[in-house]
Amino acid sequence: MTNFRLTYSTMFNPPEELHVGFDKAVEELKRNMGREYGMFINGREVMADKTFYDHSPVNTDWVLAKMQKGNAVHAMDALDAAHKAFPTWSRTPWQKRVGYLRKAAALIEERIFELGAAMALEVGKNRMESLGDVQETADLIYYSCHQMEKNNGYVVEMGKDPLVGYESRNVSILRPYGVWLIISPFNFPFALTGGPMGAALAAGNTVVVKPATDTAWVARLLIDCFRDAGIPSGVVNFVTGPGSTLGQALIDSPEVAGVTFTGSFEVGMKMFQNFGKRNYVRPLILELGGKNPVIVSKNADLERAAIGITRSAFGLQGQKCSAASRVMAEDSVYDDLVSRLRELGSKLVIGDPTNRSTYTGPVINASAYKDFQHYCTEISQGGGSFLTGGKVKTGGVYDKGFFCEPTFVTDLPFNHRLWKHEMFLPITTIGKIKNLEDAMQIANDVDYGLTAGFYGTPEETDWFFDNIEAGVTYANRPQGATTGAWPGFQPFGGWKGSGSSGKNAGGHYYLPLYMHEQTRTMLK
Repeated sequence: MTNFRLTYSTMFNPPEELHVGFDKAVEELKRNMGREYGMFINGREVMADKTFYDHSPVNTDWVLAKMQKGNAVHAMDALDAAHKAFPTWSRTPWQKRVGYLRKAAALIEERIFELGAAMALEVGKNRMESLGDVQETADLIYYSCHQMEKNNGYVVEMGKDPLVGYESRNVSILRPYGVWLIISPFNFPFALTGGPMGAALAAGNTVVVKPATDTAWVARLLIDCFRDAGIPSGVVNFVTGPGSTLGQALIDSPEVAGVTFTGSFEVGMKMFQNFGKRNYVRPLILELGGKNPVIVSKNADLERAAIGITRSAFGLQGQKCSAASRVMAEDSVYDDLVSRLRELGSKLVIGDPTNRSTYTGPVINASAYKDFQHYCTEISQGGGSFLTGGKVKTGGVYDKGFFCEPTFVTDLPFNHRLWKHEMFLPITTIGKIKNLEDAMQIANDVDYGLTAGFYGTPEETDWFFDNIEAGVTYANRPQGATTGAWPGFQPFGGWKGSGSSGKNAGGHYYLPLYMHEQTRTMLK
């Protein structure tokens, strides 16, 4: 496929081969929708007494798959399988573990069109964002393998004690924890499942995966890639079912040695507090959303700014923890920027995300659809004006799915709660500020600190990087004001309420989070 390398930065001008392959995969999947999928425990397909139908948010008449409604017994079976597989897997040479994972990543790349098409149908992502999610997953796994190799399995010779009459050897080694639980969200059901899986498995942990119910199908297709790579039974386990029963049983189990959770701030904080009540501390890697600011200087390239803001505000219908959800522009350029955003926002094509021309698909479910309407009512009552959008789409094909208009909001007072509240929908507020210092104060005055964007001069950019409280920061980027991180290029993670570890996925310091250190001292 030529020399094209798919990332979130390059996806806006793909080669024709990507479109051809994607279209063929959509046709094939639509011919075979509705089959039943089991859970995957100890290398076997496991069926439950109860099932649920996975419907598409594009058209709720479409049944994508029949999935299992697992319970607490299935949770315990999966944990038991992972626990029993841990001794052998953890002692498997890291080179061999990396070999398995590279096979899984290669299978993901090989199946990119099928997996990307399934993503679009189940999540509602447009085709390029769907393909990007799949490719990012492979790259995250490759990156964990690279880090394990680069650091020689994280075995480090330390200094020798100055002991007379003895020869001393000290070694620091990072070792896996045990059974690692991965609870993944609907919006990146591949990258935020497969990425942590790759890290946990490369480190020598075994895993139990619990995906979001809305995206159980595509997560199962990911598990198949690990299965088909030949990873031994019990090392990878996958369960589906309600969070209130199966999910809670997983979280409460003492068999769980560590957890990676991506989701809401409220759920993550509750999990963090509950884990603090255990018999001892266990590692908990949390990524809990964002309220991501974009600051536009009077010296900004407004064309770049408008394009970058629009892409980050409405990619995946604003259902990204990295979405550009609030914009602050200096007063001298405010009107010009608003005019450009109105033009760009009103041109976005809303519809079936598998269609080539579509940029904005549906939101994930009926609950999000209702939330959008409630927020728009609250904005109107709070004094805000709709520059674009503000309504759900109705009539014809729109009545079958959950389609919301890309919504830019002006005139909403800065003291309104929605300037600080994560809506996780295609709604972005725009405000006028007197100077960059005022903008920075507003930008940092939230509990979140995930991503942030800036448009201005190089000198202003240095000031922005030094003062913004966020883990992933961008300047003068038309590809996305606050979105588009890629493993090995922009490690992704947040500060404050956006993340618990202070280390970013797809970066130098992430893989060691899945291991604890042991010092070995030997005397001769």
